[in-house]
Amino acid sequence: MKKFQLGEFEEIVLLTVGVLYGDAYGVAIKDDIEKRLNRKVSVGALQSALRRMEDKGFLRSEFGESTKTRGGKRKRYFKITAFGKKALDFNIQTRLDLWGQIPEVAFQFEIC
Repeated sequence: MKKFQLGEFEEIVLLTVGVLYGDAYGVAIKDDIEKRLNRKVSVGALQSALRRMEDKGFLRSEFGESTKTRGGKRKRYFKITAFGKKALDFNIQTRLDLWGQIPEVAFQFEIC
């Protein structure tokens, strides 16, 4: 089902939003991905992915309260939608199905 397909980075972002439930805003998502996966994440790529997934209905966002530490700027917090959960379920099931189709012989390697 094409409507549930996620790219690798989108899947990582969506999973991270779930992990950070209640505290999933841009910088926290970026920092968590970089820490967990030892992978650099550009702010632009992250923001594009968040907006794209919000447009697709996988995420929703809302603004938090403004704070003096941020100069009055409010954080935009993200949450997974029911549709986003279906996309994650579809992706994991697809991967598990593929893993299940690999014959054992494919993992029998010759020792060099």
